Amino acid sequence: MSQKPQLGLTSESDYGGYLCLDPILSAQKPKSKQHDEMLFIIQHQTSELWMKLVVHELRMALSCIQSDELEPSFKVLSRVKQIMRMMFEQWAVLETMTPSDYALFRKGLGRASGFQSYQYRTIEYILGNKDKQVLEQLKQRPEIYSQLQTDLQNPSIYEEFLRHLDRKGIDIPKECVERDFSVQREECKALVGVFKKIYDNPRLHWSAYEMCEKLIDIDQMFQLWRFRHMQTVERIIGFKQGTGGSPGASYLRERTRVHLFPELWSVRTEVEDKDLD
Repeated sequence: MSQKPQLGLTSESDYGGYLCLDPILSAQKPKSKQHDEMLFIIQHQTSELWMKLVVHELRMALSCIQSDELEPSFKVLSRVKQIMRMMFEQWAVLETMTPSDYALFRKGLGRASGFQSYQYRTIEYILGNKDKQVLEQLKQRPEIYSQLQTDLQNPSIYEEFLRHLDRKGIDIPKECVERDFSVQREECKALVGVFKKIYDNPRLHWSAYEMCEKLIDIDQMFQLWRFRHMQTVERIIGFKQGTGGSPGASYLRERTRVHLFPELWSVRTEVEDKDLD
């Protein structure tokens, strides 16, 4: 039996109305008549939509951890990993644009730059990369600037996890949970020892162990996304300065070396091999 079409729909109640497709699909406004500019715009708009979802999910995970409910956050963080995987893969579409293609419309970008993406900065702050200097790029957006300041000053998702462990009686170094969270944290060697106990006996600390692995998933996928971003930029503009005066590929290359949760990487060297049964 064939399905009969829905009748009596309005523009507000149909598929396009629910998804607000009219404003979304009319939001692409190229500055030139060059064919590839549409690709460039849609690539970045879709990235921003995915980043909006990443922020939405990370805030949910934060709420779970703050409530000492780790298990519900596992699904959320698994979703974040898959969104980041999608963002990683979609660079392949932009890589079909050559340096010559981009040169035809690049001047039309003016001072606009991905370096100014406030959603990307939000993700970095929630994940713990607390670079205060980037806030200066967004002072002209008061509401966004205010929210970023809040995210800068609040504990990152990693620090909330450490505070959770502290509340559960695990001996977390005081300087890791009582600090100015707006300051970029350095690797804490004592914390590696804490995680070693968890990794040496995962059954005893299963929820904490699982959270550690979820965070490593996020760190690794985010690093891969940044690496692919750097490669794509280098492939298209080489080492030119970015639009808006941003450092371009050289800056992006530096960011690929950053571990968000360094102790979770260091502990892998310390995990003891077990005797065979």
